[in-house]
Amino acid sequence: MKTNRIIEICANSAQSCIEAEAGGAKRVELCAAIPEGGTTPSYGEIKAAQALTSHIDINIIIRPRGGDFLYTPAEIQSMLYDIEMAKQLNVHGVVFGCLTKEGWIDVELLNRLVAASKPLSVTFHRAFDVCRDPFAALEQIIAAGCDRILTSGQQPVAEKGIPLIAELVKRADGRIIIMPGSGVREHNIAQIAAETGAKEFHTSARSPLYSKMEYRNENVPMGSSIVTSEFETSQTDRNKVIAYL
Repeated sequence: MKTNRIIEICANSAQSCIEAEAGGAKRVELCAAIPEGGTTPSYGEIKAAQALTSHIDINIIIRPRGGDFLYTPAEIQSMLYDIEMAKQLNVHGVVFGCLTKEGWIDVELLNRLVAASKPLSVTFHRAFDVCRDPFAALEQIIAAGCDRILTSGQQPVAEKGIPLIAELVKRADGRIIIMPGSGVREHNIAQIAAETGAKEFHTSARSPLYSKMEYRNENVPMGSSIVTSEFETSQTDRNKVIAYL
């Protein structure tokens, strides 16, 4: 039986966007470099996702690198250029976050990024989960004009962050969408929804994707040692998406 949940898929490719749409997701957050927590996808990936889908909303992450959320002037300029690209491509929205070195929301930069993003939808991402004070951050992000906050409740996974997420939903009081993400799965989404009052959820719904390569040289890795095999990746699975609805 269908629920009234809005599912956003963390999509790692244009093909994952196709799968997300086929499974009934409302929206995707299109990212590159998922093992690094997501970085800005390429122009080509965004264009392909748009060309190969028909009605799903496409948000793109604006993040120039992995790591922390304290950005240099060069990185900020890169983010502004990528926001301009997003507007030129007429995507639905952008996703970003920024902190000061002391762990507070970088309000000055956030206001600058939000202003540059208009009229696109803006999500403040899980930089929120490593900020110093989530309740002060909530008010600052609302004041900046963001549409939603993606959060695991400052825990490794959203299921453990249920108490904080529930309090954020209560304090937000409809002024901004609180969207649980990280570790949201088929087996726990109903609990997270019931105990937090959240209506939107962020998940990957990915399955392993095995290479069709017949000739394989496993002795020459293309990336870091974190990658276990060059012949195995992952991709959003439409059947998994259906299970969240």
